[in-house]
Amino acid sequence: MNEMTQTNTTQINPLGTEPVGRLLRRFAVPSIVAMLVNALYNMVDQIFIGHSIGELGNAATNVAFPLTTSCTALALLFGIGAASAFNLSMGRGEKDKALYYIGNAAVMMFGSGIVLFLIAELFLDPMLIFFGSPDNVLGLAREYVRIVAVGFPFLILTSGGAHLVRADGSPNYSMACNLTGALINTILDPILIFGFKMGMTGAALATITGQIISAFLVFRYLRHYKAGPFTREHLRPKMIYLGYAMTLGMAQCFNQLAMMLVQIVMNNSLRHYGALSVYGEAIPLACSGIINKVSFMFFAFCIGIAQGMQPIASFNYGAKNYDRVKKVIFLSLSAGQIICITAFCLFQIFPLQITALFGNGSDLYFSFAERYFRIYLFFTFINNLQPMSSTFFSSIGKPKKGTFLSLTRQIIFLLPLLVILPLFLGIDGIMYAGPIADCLAAVISGIFLAGELKKMGAEAER
Repeated sequence: MNEMTQTNTTQINPLGTEPVGRLLRRFAVPSIVAMLVNALYNMVDQIFIGHSIGELGNAATNVAFPLTTSCTALALLFGIGAASAFNLSMGRGEKDKALYYIGNAAVMMFGSGIVLFLIAELFLDPMLIFFGSPDNVLGLAREYVRIVAVGFPFLILTSGGAHLVRADGSPNYSMACNLTGALINTILDPILIFGFKMGMTGAALATITGQIISAFLVFRYLRHYKAGPFTREHLRPKMIYLGYAMTLGMAQCFNQLAMMLVQIVMNNSLRHYGALSVYGEAIPLACSGIINKVSFMFFAFCIGIAQGMQPIASFNYGAKNYDRVKKVIFLSLSAGQIICITAFCLFQIFPLQITALFGNGSDLYFSFAERYFRIYLFFTFINNLQPMSSTFFSSIGKPKKGTFLSLTRQIIFLLPLLVILPLFLGIDGIMYAGPIADCLAAVISGIFLAGELKKMGAEAER
């Protein structure tokens, strides 16, 4: 493609012409809402379950959470990957090729959800035990997951499809898809849990109802995609398109899989070392579940900003508008830093008040939650660097660096620390593993990002 084609493509696409700050707000706000909605699906359930069932109910949702994380991993693998490939292709003026990435991704998201549903139904009890479920929690976790698993195809299509919708220049519709499902879930939760006294079953039914409706809205949009209509050929999976899209989405996918692996190890460690402490097995699991959900709410802002940055960075990097690429990453980092500092203050000052939102518990329960909040989330104020850098490298077509950075916190640092530190510090070692991993991951991400920005500056001067 010649330079004139690139210039014309940039001029007709707002990603290459509108002010970067305005574009980032336009894309990041719906992305943040979408991520918050995904977090709310689980947090709202946990709040109502905590008030109706108590500590054991909170522990059950924590045990089940790795399956939800696996859905998010698949959604990001195909959703972020296809969206990045689509925007990079559009930036290069390759519109015909771009549609194949979207069509292939949509089919794979729903199909992978069906496969995950079947695996969960066939191997439910062994999986929950592997995820760290104590005997007194297993029944509640089984009751919840058996129903929630039905919604896996719809959850993946909703979460991943939101990226496809946003890549087409419709961030508000993307936000509406996720927000509709969350509102339905929030309305149905108290009705089914308290009104019909359905407990865990009611929470699960409320969740999948919202997911099914959200998925329908995504499907409705894809039928009228602005970049062009889809043919059967676009929907037929082909590795030439899936391979490239999956490569670009691999960093975010691996980050979620790493989170899932870490959570499984953490659940089992909390159960083991909790049994050796005054807290017992269930209290650490319940508190960890709450803190994971709350911290994910904070991460939703950082990840949402990063995802809002993605189409802007992808398009302008493809069009070689490096000044705009640098501007969007600086604006994204600045916004993320404000969120991080705010979250740090909340976690350090109000841990007991936050824990109380999720129901009542014993004095030991609140004591452990308070220490966990303040120690495990101590380096929250620098936690935007790692997800921002990982997404940035994948967005500009450098998935190896993005994948490496996505693995730094969870796999390279946190996982070994979770195994080693408790051998010397007991259950406290689990808490101290978090801030050490956060600090090391932020340092590595900052070094990589600074190097890439310097390289882009040199290329822009040529």
